[in-house]
Amino acid sequence: MKEIEIPIIIIQGPTAVGKSKLALDLANRLESEIISADSRQVYKYLDIGTAKPSMSEREQVKHWLIDVVPPDMNFSAGDFIEKATEIIHKMNKNNKIPIIVGGTGFYIKALLKGLFKSPEVPKNIREELMKESEEKGLEYLYERLEKIDPTSAKRIDSNDINRVIRALEIYEASGKTITKLWQENPPDKNALNPFNILLLDERQSIYSRINQRVDSMVANGLVEEVRHLLNKGYTPSDPGMNTVGYREFFPYINGDREQNRCIEKIKQNTRNYAKRQLTWYRKIDFDLTLKVKNVNVLEIIDKIEKWRNSRW
Repeated sequence: MKEIEIPIIIIQGPTAVGKSKLALDLANRLESEIISADSRQVYKYLDIGTAKPSMSEREQVKHWLIDVVPPDMNFSAGDFIEKATEIIHKMNKNNKIPIIVGGTGFYIKALLKGLFKSPEVPKNIREELMKESEEKGLEYLYERLEKIDPTSAKRIDSNDINRVIRALEIYEASGKTITKLWQENPPDKNALNPFNILLLDERQSIYSRINQRVDSMVANGLVEEVRHLLNKGYTPSDPGMNTVGYREFFPYINGDREQNRCIEKIKQNTRNYAKRQLTWYRKIDFDLTLKVKNVNVLEIIDKIEKWRNSRW
């Protein structure tokens, strides 16, 4: 007997486009809750630089998967699937339709399509790769991945040290690429029925908002937040610290670079990230694509209700 699919709402879009505001509006009107699909907001203490919802917004609507682990712990797509699936089932039992929002497209893809079961990797392999990264740079490892598994390399941000090393360590441990393992062992899909929304704006408008957001973060104490994290004992090599908005300030704090240059680097890296997100979304079929200026929450809810009625 086929398992009944749980309806969920997904809101995707490039960074700084306004996903959180739309999610909050929908959650308020639908009396629902929000599950964050943001690979950086899971980390505790990284507040300003990850643009977490404010405490007042979290008091309005319950937000899940924010402040889950400390910066020195890994949080994988597999962890996201496990925790998000549990929350989705809990909300479904309470007759609430989950609203999943975030810019980490890989998390959402993994939730909908599943992940393959990766082989065990000896600890020494990861340690050697981390050492190589420190000695030769992450770019060296990413170029190696491009040669070994170009398909995976296209999916992975060249600055994402955890996923680059993960792909390489799986290859070195098994002799097979992630792409090959995925083909050989297709993952089990979750029984979910998504209404997938894409929120967009003109690219230059997105870039302008990114620049303004970074300036606002700095004005609100981003540099002090980075210093505080380092003073707490977290290091630049910790998974959570390898985050745009944080890693760019390490040279400034060490006295090796002017603050303005670090700020410009954050803006550039964030714009590049938004560009990669837009490329990712071109491969996905969305149920509803909206421009920010055309957002009408009541019309969106009407479309969601029609979608639900057409399936149940």
